[in-house]
Parts: sequence; C-alpha cells; structure tokens
Amino acid sequence: MSTSETPAFSTDFIREIIREDNKTGKFGGRVHTRFPPEPNGYLHIGHAKSICLNFGIARQFGGKCNLRFDDTNPVKEEQEYIDSIREDVRWLGFDWEEREFYASEYFDQLHAWAVQLIEAGKAYVCDLTAEQIREFRGTLTEPGRNSLYRDRSVEENLDLFERMRQGEFPDGSRTLRAKIDMAHANVNLRDPVIYRILHAAHPHVGDKWCIYPMYDWAHGQSDSIEGITHSICTLEFENHRPLYDWFCDALGIYHPQQIEFARLNLTYAVMSKRRLLELVKGGYVEGWDDPRMLTIKGLRRRGYTPEAIRTFCERIGVAKFNSTIDMQLLEFCLREHLNKIAPRVMAVLRPLKVVIDNYPEGQVEEVEAVNNPEDESAGTRKVPFSRVLYIERDDFREDPPKKFFRLAPGREVRLRYGYFITCKDVVKDADGNVVELRCTYDPETRGGNAPDGRKVKATIHWVSAEHAVRAEARLYDYLFSKPDPSAVEEGHDYKENLNPDSLETVSDCYVEPSLAGAKPGDRFQFERLGYFCADDTSTAEKLVFNRTVTLKDSWAKIEKSGKADG
Repeated sequence: MSTSETPAFSTDFIREIIREDNKTGKFGGRVHTRFPPEPNGYLHIGHAKSICLNFGIARQFGGKCNLRFDDTNPVKEEQEYIDSIREDVRWLGFDWEEREFYASEYFDQLHAWAVQLIEAGKAYVCDLTAEQIREFRGTLTEPGRNSLYRDRSVEENLDLFERMRQGEFPDGSRTLRAKIDMAHANVNLRDPVIYRILHAAHPHVGDKWCIYPMYDWAHGQSDSIEGITHSICTLEFENHRPLYDWFCDALGIYHPQQIEFARLNLTYAVMSKRRLLELVKGGYVEGWDDPRMLTIKGLRRRGYTPEAIRTFCERIGVAKFNSTIDMQLLEFCLREHLNKIAPRVMAVLRPLKVVIDNYPEGQVEEVEAVNNPEDESAGTRKVPFSRVLYIERDDFREDPPKKFFRLAPGREVRLRYGYFITCKDVVKDADGNVVELRCTYDPETRGGNAPDGRKVKATIHWVSAEHAVRAEARLYDYLFSKPDPSAVEEGHDYKENLNPDSLETVSDCYVEPSLAGAKPGDRFQFERLGYFCADDTSTAEKLVFNRTVTLKDSWAKIEKSGKADG
C-alpha cells in the first residue's frame, strides 16, 4: 500500500469508533476493512472516497483491506468492469496484496446457510411474483401481509429449494425468502427475498448456478466469512443494517460491525452508476472514459492525478449526514498539485499571425524558459524565437476597451521570455477580419526587461510559426449546466440539464516544439490558458490535448474569505 495515502493524524467519527474498539479489545485489536464494489460499471469519484477511506484506515491502524467483488447479479456484471476496478484502485495508489475475493466464491457457503435457515423454520420458498411481493410488502405506514406460501413445511421448502437449484423452474417463478416479520417497522425485514431463479452464466463461476443470492443476503455474510472488523458503508445501507444483524444472529456466525457514512455528492454531476450507464449507452458521452465523466477512468484521461483525488477525499472528510460538495474544491485540489508538478509550456489555441518587421529574416535564436517556477530542480528549456510568431487571438484588440492592456495598434507589450514588441499595422482579409499584425521589436529588451526601466502592462505568450507543432485541443467544461442536475420537475428528465457546451474542439492550435514528443497522460500547464493533458488518442502524427482544468481558481478565494462551508 502506498505510504502517502491518509496522514497518520487523520481523524473522524469512524476512526474514533475504531480507536475505542482497539482500546476495549473488541476485535482483539484487529482492524480489517474491505472495498466491495459491484462489478456492474466503472468506478467514479464517489467510489474513490470509499477506496481512500477503507484502505486509508487499514494503513493508519496497521490493519488489512480486502478488495471484494460483490458479484451476485450475473446479468449486469462483466469481466471488463472487474479489470477496470482493479486498474482504478491501483492507479489511486492502493494495494490489496493477495486479498482479492469474490462473493461468488462463497456461493456454496451461502447456499448451505440458506438451507440452515429453512431447517430452522426461518426461510421459505414463495411463489408470489415480484409484483405481488411488492403489493404484499405494505408501506411505511401500513404493515405488510403474509405470503400465501409462508407456512409451507420445512420438508416442502427444502424440496422446492433443491429443485430451484437443479433448474426445474423458470426465471422469476419462485424465490426463497427469510421469514422475519411482515409487520416490522423496517420494511427491509418484511420477509426479504434472499434467492431468486436466474438461468444465466456467471462471469466468475460459469454456469454452475441457476439460483443467485440477493445482494442483501450475500453482503453481510461475505464480511463475516472474511473476518471483516469494520464494515464501512454509505448511508443508504443504514436501514439494511438490522437485516444484516438478523442474518448473522439467525445463523450464529461471526458478526462484523457496520458503520455508515455520507456518500459523496458533487455539484454539476450525477453520481448514480445507473445514470452514468444511461449516459454511456445513450451516446450522450463518448464512453466510460469520456473526460467529462466523473468516473476514475474519465478523470485519469482528463489529466487528474491520484494525489489530487486523495487530497480531495481527505479534505472533504467523513460525515454522518449527506451534503453536496462544490466541484470547485475538487478542482482546487487538482490545481494545487498540478501547480507543483506540471511543466510550463507555451501553446496558442486560436492563432493570430505576428510578423516582426525589423527582426532579421531567417534568423532564429533560442530564449531560455523556466520549466516550473515551483520546482527549481525542473530547470529550464530553450524555446526558438523567430521573425514570424503566433499569438493568442484574444490577446489583440483593434479597438481595445478600458482595462484591456494587451496588444493593440500602437501599444507595446512583453513577449514571455522574449522581447518587447509594438503593433504598427493591422492586416485584414476581404471580409474585414484581422489576419496578421505587423510589429517591431526592441532588441535591447531580450529576456523581457528594458534597460531604460520602462514598463509595459501586459505579458503575452507566443510560439514561433516556423517551429511550432500543430495540435488539437479539447476544451472540457462541466457535463451539466446546473449545480443539481437531478433536481427536475415532474415530467422532466435530468438529461435536459446536460451542458451543450461541455466540449469545444479546437483543431488548429500550435504548441512549442518541446511538446512534439508528448505521450498520452503527460500533463502540462499551457501558460495563461490552463492545465492540459495529452489524450489517450494522441500520437506523434496528431497531438491531442485535453484541458484538465482552467487556471481560474474561485475556491481559493472562497476558502480565504472563510466562506468554504462545504
């Protein structure tokens, strides 16, 4: 496990519970957690919080953390998802060592325990349809009704359950239910289904089974089998805890302690795996790894670092009540890390040609540029400077408004690491569009300083037209246009809040020649433009860069003003 995950001083209500348990010797001083994803989709930023919490607690208390795939539904689970989960957990910096487990590996034991419940008169085979089970279940204010099949004899239930296992009955025709209390205040204990018939091959155990355990039946017992001490779940499982307790007590098996915490909710995002799958299947995004998706794979492709995500998870902490975190905090953590590690380079997204008339034709010189002012060891690089340059189109105004200090007719500005230049003339095409600027430079200002002490109010970036490398830039924004995209009126759909401007592709960009060898995943700060990452599709023949995040940092201002209330 990485040694840089959760600081040793971390504390929250879960860790306080563990400290108290260790003090009292509740589990003999053991701390054993697990991360138990269902392999029915790709992990997202919410899972990252759980990963950091479970693995971080294990590290902090000298314990262990398992990776367990809760694979109880073969029709929704795929090997692709299993592989991606492994990759994501490792990328975040965590190692489960030899402790990779599957709920499906416990199917024999789970089946034996189901038989044990039947023999004890605590489970029965039910012929009600799924719709009838819902109808008989009752409501939060009205008790449920007993199934017509609740009083079958133990012998009949054992016979029917075995015939279910042998594949005698069609899908959905029968279930095995726990016999608890149809009038219980907690509807989860109103005779829950623990097995259903499903004639489907399983991606991990093949076609051995045609009955499969429900998640609620497999989850707690899997924790028990693995000797988990602290079963850490999100709040939606709080009402399921009495059911897990009932199962362990009824079977007389080892009893882990379940602790619930608030799941992660972010502004401008949906965190439901079902909805993420809907976006992928519906073609609203390019796939699970679309850089606009908050899947770990999408974040990685966009240029996020595991360090930034771990820091974010540490800063938001662990709470008992659900809340929504501002997306800007995640971006702040990312900028904070990229600022330290990302090399600075110059790139022009929307080029405007500049010709320096008094610069010698054919001359090329190299100016020295700092790779990262936050890291002296990053050193410097040489950037070619020549008579014809490209600058950012937004850095020029023919008729500049007030407080616009960049290039304009008759105005002098500084070229980053280069010279002072002055705009002398503007060249337009037949439609009146500005296509070229004719400028002069002051040869005494090499390096960006004037020997006579005169000042300019703006510094702009540039690339040498002769040496620049053409590239494509993908400018990503939030996938949704509203802070809470799921809050829709009746008759409307959350997808109506998709942001039509979440991606802008700029095809004819130019980057300095040092980026010619950029490999997929390489991160940079394009000076004055933002942080960018070479896309997975980027090649030497066609460089493609994703904007990871802009340079604007509203969260730092919020935090400084004391208004960062999360």
